[in-house]
Amino acid sequence: MNEQEGRNGAKEQGPVRQILCVSTASYLPFPSRKQNVMERLSDAEILYIDPPVTFLAPLKDPEAKERLGAYKKPGTKVRENITVFAAPPVWPFFNKYRFINRRNQKRLARYLKKLMKAHGFQRPLLWCYSPTSCDLAPLLPHSALVYDCVDRHSAYPGMIDPEVVDKMEEDLARQADMIFSTAAGLYDTLIKYNENTALLPNGVNYRLFSQAAEAKGEPSSSGPVFGFVGMLQSCIDYSCLEAVARAWPEGELRLIGRPLPGVDYRELKVLPNVKFLGLLPQEELPEQIRQFDVCLNPFRGGELSRDVSPLKFYEYLATGKPVVSTPEPGQVQDYRDVVFIGATPEEFVDRCREALAEAGTAEGAEKARRRMEYGQACSWESRVAEMEALLRQRGIY
Repeated sequence: MNEQEGRNGAKEQGPVRQILCVSTASYLPFPSRKQNVMERLSDAEILYIDPPVTFLAPLKDPEAKERLGAYKKPGTKVRENITVFAAPPVWPFFNKYRFINRRNQKRLARYLKKLMKAHGFQRPLLWCYSPTSCDLAPLLPHSALVYDCVDRHSAYPGMIDPEVVDKMEEDLARQADMIFSTAAGLYDTLIKYNENTALLPNGVNYRLFSQAAEAKGEPSSSGPVFGFVGMLQSCIDYSCLEAVARAWPEGELRLIGRPLPGVDYRELKVLPNVKFLGLLPQEELPEQIRQFDVCLNPFRGGELSRDVSPLKFYEYLATGKPVVSTPEPGQVQDYRDVVFIGATPEEFVDRCREALAEAGTAEGAEKARRRMEYGQACSWESRVAEMEALLRQRGIY
C-alpha cells in the first residue's frame, strides 16, 4: 500500500514498508555498508540498532561505562525515515559459547519488541549483519529475513570459536529469505545453505569521491604522495607500506584511519616521511585523496583478507587515481586492467613506480577514465537498486 489514511480521512503519503536493521556498526559517525544501504532503501521506515557493548567492556575502556545504559535513552532520528537506537549490553564470549548467545538474543528480543510496539512495527523486514542473529530471528515477528554478509566472521581474531560462529551463520542462512554476500568466498559458502544468495560487493559514494579527480593545485610535498585510507587493522600488509616509505624518502606516506590496539606500527612510526593522520570525517576524504599520487590497497594473505570487500578500493576507483594493490582481496582481480598488483613488498614498490610513470600520459588518462567508470558502476545507488530488484523477485519488497 502506497498511502496511509490521515486523521481527517484524506490520503497521506507514507513509507510502504518497515525495516528493523540489527547492525554490527554504529550508525554514527563513520558510514559503512550498513548505513549506505539503509539510507538508500526506498519507501521504508527504519529502526537501526547499533551493536551492543559487553558488560565487561568498561574493564578495558572506562568510557564504555556510559554506553551500558545507552539503550535506555530515546532513539536518535538521523533521517526523516531512520531512527537509531542502542542495543542493551550483552554477556561476553557469545562467539565462543552458543548458550551465551541465546541468552543475549533473548534479552535483545524483549527490548526490540518494546521498540516495535512503540513505533507500530508489527511484522517488519528483519535485516541482519551478524551470525549471532540466528538466535534472535525466531523470537521476533517479521515478514521476511535478510542476511547481508560482509565478512568471514569466523576468521576474526579474539575470543571466538570459529566452529561456533560458522554454525551460527549456517543456522541464520537457512532461515533467511534472501542473502547478500560481498565476496565470492562468502557466496560460495552461503549458497550451500540457501539458494537465494546473491553476490553484491561493496559500493562507493561516487558523487563525493569523484570530487578528488579535480586538479590538485600546488603539490603539498616535494616528492610523491602515497596514501592509504581505512582501518589500520591486523590484516593490512604493513611490510608493503614500509617498503614504499623507504623507497621514496623524499615523498610521503599518509595513513588515514584509526590505529587499532594489538597492531605493531613501530617500523612505520620511526620513518620520518610516514604521517598518521588518524580518523577523518568522510566529507574531508576527497580533498585528502586529491593530494595522493598513488592510492594503496595492501592486504596480507589469509582467509579474512581474501573475503573482504574494502570500501577504500571502490572509493579509490571513483577518484580516478592510480591504485596499487596486493592480489588479495580477490575482488581486485576483476580490475586488473586499471589496477597495479604486486604480491611482495618488492613487487609492490615496482608497481608504485609504474603507477607514478603513468602521470601525464595518454595511457594514464585513459586508465583514469576507466577507473572512474568502474567506480560509477559500483555506486551505492546501483548496488541498492540491485538489492531491491532481487528482493522484489523474491516477493519480499
